[in-house]
Amino acid sequence: AGSRIMTTERLILREMRQAGFAAPAEILQDPAVMYACGHTFTAEEVQAWLDRQKSRYRQYGFGLQAIQLKASGRMIGQAGLTMQAYRDTQAPEIGYLLKKRFWHRGYAVETAAACRQYAFAHLHAERVFSIIRPGNAPSVRVAESIGMQKADELTAQYDHGPMRHALYSVRNPDIGIPFIRPVPNAPRVFRSGKPAGNTGKGP
Repeated sequence: AGSRIMTTERLILREMRQAGFAAPAEILQDPAVMYACGHTFTAEEVQAWLDRQKSRYRQYGFGLQAIQLKASGRMIGQAGLTMQAYRDTQAPEIGYLLKKRFWHRGYAVETAAACRQYAFAHLHAERVFSIIRPGNAPSVRVAESIGMQKADELTAQYDHGPMRHALYSVRNPDIGIPFIRPVPNAPRVFRSGKPAGNTGKGP
C-alpha cells in the first residue's frame, strides 16, 4: 500500500502499489464479490485495473484505494472515488468492494461515509454519486445510509456490454462553489439538472 488518503474509526484507505497485486486479485476474482459487475477478472484484467487506479492517482489525486484495518494492517477490500462519465461531463462516484468474509460488519457504510466526506470537504464537490445495479439491495442500503436518494436510471457501459443501473446522489449541504480540481485539467463535477443518458462506468 502507498500513501494514506483517508482514515475512519476502524479503517485506513491507502493508494495501492504493484506489490499489492495479490490482494485486489483476490477480490476481483471472487464470483460472490463480483456478482454486481456480472463477471470476474482475469489476471490481465486485474493488472489493467491496478494500472487504472495508479493513473487516477496521478491525474486526479484520488481513485480506488486499499482498505486496511487499523488494528492489524490487513487489507480487507478497496474503496474510493472515481470520475465517471455522466451525460456531457464527469461526476465523482463512490465505489467499494469488500472481501466476502468482511461483509456485514459495517465497513461498507464506514468507507462510503468517508468517501462522501472527502468529496465534500477536500474536493468541494457539489454532489457525489453511486451507480448501482438493480437488485443490489445491500448497495442501495449503503447509499441511503449516507443520505443518498435515487436520482436517475442510466445504462453503464462495461467491457462485456451495457448494463442498466440506478443513479443515487447526495448534495453537499455546504456547497456554493464548483468542484475544485485536485490537479490541472481534471473534469468538472456534474451539476444538478437534466437526467443522464449513458455512462462509461468502469471500476
